[in-house]
Amino acid sequence: MDIISRYILAITGASGMPYALKLIQELKKNSNLELHVIISNAARSILPMECQEWEKIIKLADYAYNQNQLSAPMASGSWLHQGMVVCPCSMATLAAIAAGFGNNLIHRAADVCLKENRSLILVPRETPLNAIHLQNMLRVQQAGAVILPPSPGFYHQPRTIDDLIGYIVNRIMDHLGIESNIVTRWGSV
Repeated sequence: MDIISRYILAITGASGMPYALKLIQELKKNSNLELHVIISNAARSILPMECQEWEKIIKLADYAYNQNQLSAPMASGSWLHQGMVVCPCSMATLAAIAAGFGNNLIHRAADVCLKENRSLILVPRETPLNAIHLQNMLRVQQAGAVILPPSPGFYHQPRTIDDLIGYIVNRIMDHLGIESNIVTRWGSV
């Protein structure tokens, strides 16, 4: 029997839904991976604006939760998983995580990652950043999270928006420890 790896993807109400949807598609190419997706209330209103086929892509997840399901497995440190990504990560979600404010499932699951020393990757999608945003990013980074802004490189000579999105998704998967070759890596060009 193959060992299943569990990962959590939280989708919040910031612009940048194509990153999350591409991440789902790439993660689900691995048959030994169990994907748990949490969708915030705000994300449910942004998703249709940014992607027409979002519901079809979300259905690729093994399990889906809303932000109010505080009894979901990932709300407990005793539920084992290999990591969590918040993509896109709104500044409100970042602030809640930085403050340890676990009033919904996304905040609580992120807090569990930090307290259990599990991988937590935040993909903040906001510009410009103010001092509060930067301080919150520093706080969560010092607590153990990875801050991975969706700032694509261009050395792989992207030709499409999907190429730019793929660059970020490739970096997220690198930090999760999942092999991915969506784009040509530096030194391979």
